[in-house]
Amino acid sequence: MKDKPDYTLLSIVVLLLIVGVVMVFSSSYIWADYKYSDTFYFLKRQLLFAGAGVVAMFFTMYTPYNTWGRYAKIILLSCFFLLLIVLIPGIGMVRGGAQSWIGVGAFSIQPSEFMKLGMIIFLSAYLAANQKYITSFKKGFFPSLILVFTAFGLIMLQPDLGTGMVLVLTSMVMIFVAGARISHFIGLAVIGIIGFVFLILSAPYRISRITAFLNPWEDPLGDGFQIIQSLYAIGPGGLMGVGLGESLQKYFYLPEPQTDFIFAILGEELGFIGGTVVIILFALLFWRGIKISLEAPDLFGRFLALGIVTMLTIQVMINVSVVIGLIPVTGITLPFLSYGGSSLTLTLCSVGVLLNISRYTKV
Repeated sequence: MKDKPDYTLLSIVVLLLIVGVVMVFSSSYIWADYKYSDTFYFLKRQLLFAGAGVVAMFFTMYTPYNTWGRYAKIILLSCFFLLLIVLIPGIGMVRGGAQSWIGVGAFSIQPSEFMKLGMIIFLSAYLAANQKYITSFKKGFFPSLILVFTAFGLIMLQPDLGTGMVLVLTSMVMIFVAGARISHFIGLAVIGIIGFVFLILSAPYRISRITAFLNPWEDPLGDGFQIIQSLYAIGPGGLMGVGLGESLQKYFYLPEPQTDFIFAILGEELGFIGGTVVIILFALLFWRGIKISLEAPDLFGRFLALGIVTMLTIQVMINVSVVIGLIPVTGITLPFLSYGGSSLTLTLCSVGVLLNISRYTKV
């Protein structure tokens, strides 16, 4: 054990967190003043979330990562319990049409965020202990699928397709790297495509999102509104941006720009260069995470590091793709940058686990 964490990774996270706090304030103060008569409303809460997340990050950074493996079953069961109670009327809070939050005093938690990390921890322990069976559909592949898609099903009951997609994709990458057969994934892909089409057809708002993605200008004041306003933000940004704090789209054009579409405001104010710097920081985070995974001293550590860095990378790819119009709107936050309590805190907590694994490597 080298005892010191990966300071390169820690520096990247700190930089992203600083950029996030600055951009949350810059993108939200107009809306905060209008809705709460306090231009610092979202900034103060984001600083509180970031503070709690940093404390959690340092706690997990100095907690031996094998500890999470010993309690993997309890962690997963607790996450399933939270996913169940959030569906109970009177306990689960509805926001934006999704019953995804549980109120705790003046704040709320999002159980699906806990499930993403909980599933990574459990799968890491399961795959490390049963890797020799992973090529067997009955003994290795199928049991892991049951857990993943049970969690996915509960998340879809909220409904929250974006978080469910991140959970499933992250889990599939972990299972694939563990050595599962390609033939099993081909069969799963066929079933997945059929299921995905069914999910889209079963909810009119998802069909609207698909049609809005294909041609947002067909309904510019309805389903196509968000993506059009996002593109209107990015376009004027040009190479250098219009200047920090000078965005026009945050003046009630782009709905709640401090959340899922914060990258659009960043692109408008800081331009192509600012957006590229942020993307490079995420790419460096991915690189350091993969190196940590490859150098981890045991299978559990390797799968755990891989799962965490994969989860973060998938979220970044989905969020940025939505903002620039490459895929339909999914409702996924941008790690470290978007406003949000559960998302930011759990992201920093996950990074803490990754940093702890780095203390046992030669990276």
